[in-house]
Amino acid sequence: MENLKDKTVKGVFWSAFNRFSTQGLQFVFGILIARILLPEEYGVVALLYVFIEILDCFIDSGFANALIRKHDRTDEDFSTVFYYNLVVALICYALLWCASPYIAAFYDIPILENITKVVGLGLILGSIQTIMGIKLTIALDFKTGAKISIPSNIIIGVLGLWMAYSGYGVWTLVIPNLIAGVFRIFMCWFYVRWLPALTFSWKSFKEMFSFGSKLLASSLIDKVFSNIYTILIGKFFNLSALGCYKRAGMFASFFSNNITGILQNVTLPVLSSIQNEDERLKSIYSSIIRMSVFVIFPLMLGLSAVADPFIRILLTDKWEDSISLLQIICFALMWYPVHALNLNLLQVKGRSDYFLKLEIMKKITSILFIFVTFPFGLKAICYGSVVTSLISVVWNTHYTKKIIGYGFLSQIHDIMPTLLHSLVMGVLVHIVVYLMPTLWFKLIMGIIVGALYYIGGAYIMKFKELREVFNILKLTNVF
Repeated sequence: MENLKDKTVKGVFWSAFNRFSTQGLQFVFGILIARILLPEEYGVVALLYVFIEILDCFIDSGFANALIRKHDRTDEDFSTVFYYNLVVALICYALLWCASPYIAAFYDIPILENITKVVGLGLILGSIQTIMGIKLTIALDFKTGAKISIPSNIIIGVLGLWMAYSGYGVWTLVIPNLIAGVFRIFMCWFYVRWLPALTFSWKSFKEMFSFGSKLLASSLIDKVFSNIYTILIGKFFNLSALGCYKRAGMFASFFSNNITGILQNVTLPVLSSIQNEDERLKSIYSSIIRMSVFVIFPLMLGLSAVADPFIRILLTDKWEDSISLLQIICFALMWYPVHALNLNLLQVKGRSDYFLKLEIMKKITSILFIFVTFPFGLKAICYGSVVTSLISVVWNTHYTKKIIGYGFLSQIHDIMPTLLHSLVMGVLVHIVVYLMPTLWFKLIMGIIVGALYYIGGAYIMKFKELREVFNILKLTNVF
């Protein structure tokens, strides 16, 4: 039988392969499509996905995490969650349909009405495949997940590219996702072979909802307030500014959100299996924090340093307003793994009440900074997000200390060497980018110099995280 470390390593590898192969496809196709479409067309869809993300919270209601952390889960539990998700998705779609003319009127964009009615179908498609995805996560079977998601994203990319070249405009960002959603349902069933039983247990529902309801409240608070930026920018600036802001956020989140998502997917079921062994939990959790920032900090600071040639080469000069926004947002999102992994630990320990309290405290802070920075423009808003991200690190580590004795000072102590090393690398790359004569030289030399300095410096200074990275690569047969 595999030990916990080997199982975790393989889970991380296949989760990473799944995530980065699918995201890589989205990244490449997204760049090709963005070179054809205009920033304002992305802005239109961004406005709509504010509502989709909020409704998604109601559909999930924290039941996915409740199922993952539950040890004695039964098929009755899975079936109960399936029927709940599907019914709520149908209700949400009906509400979205009715609200579509008012959404279009609020933003004074008539086409939003029809787009809303079509995009909303994705809520129903997503609810049908949720349980099969949860089953794969519980089994740490991310290899099968890759077999499902990679073909799905190829469909989205190829169809989207054809629609963009054919002049379908904003519909390019809508239709391919729905077609791929139908494809994923059939693929999920083919590999998982699960169908719901004809049963719904109120006992099971109440048990999981007592945990999931607090996660629902937390998710709603998070989604509403994280999308306030989108709502305000779309309403009071213009669609082009919103498109540039969302594009910058997409690039910045590519590394931070994806790597953190990989770790969350694997660590929640793994750490849940040792949730009552506090010392072992603290040791493993500390290693995960150090490893995550060792990878993410240099990627984010390096991306900030090469943002100018990166945007101009990949997207052309029509997206140049994204450059300064990307440089700033990278400093906010580099802390995302620290936020997410601390919150993950609260779920492992079953403290969704702490989770909810943290969301309330953090969002009050966010509101204050939004009101302070909004009158000064888009860059000021982004700088405000950096400050709120740093403050959130303090909030998120408060209950971690209370639960396993691993709080803010301990975590900062562990990640400080990586932070300083990454900052020096970022400054060095900025200098290289400034000195190089052409865009391609700026980008290529910036990446090469940054990578050589960071890896070489980590080797010379004997960072144990570097050894761990190579050990993981060996265990997963990459080398």
